[in-house]
Amino acid sequence: QVQLVESGGGFVQAGGSLSLSCAASGRTLSHYPLGWFRQAPGKEREFVAAISWSGSSTYYADSVKGRFTISRDNAKNAVYLQMNSLKPEDTAAYYCAAGYWSTYDYDYTYWGQGTQVTVSS
Repeated sequence: QVQLVESGGGFVQAGGSLSLSCAASGRTLSHYPLGWFRQAPGKEREFVAAISWSGSSTYYADSVKGRFTISRDNAKNAVYLQMNSLKPEDTAAYYCAAGYWSTYDYDYTYWGQGTQVTVSS
């Protein structure tokens, strides 16, 4: 089993930045591709970014490309999401997940509890 815990969410004005972290326990993450997803109230959960097990490959949703950066530190058993130039439409609960290299949430086995990001206009 893998337990994932996100942190770093909060309130920020449009144009600002936030850095999310996701720490794992129970099992190493080094063998898993990792992803970030988000879910806004009344909307379905959507893919944000993914990173391969080695960190050599990344993939982003078009809506965040050029503004968000996913990274990982296998030695620390953690994954990160640097979010710059934030927009009000980025407001959502953000979740990290471990599973398969995919943009679909059903391909991810382990999930964190989420951290809220709120961007004011």
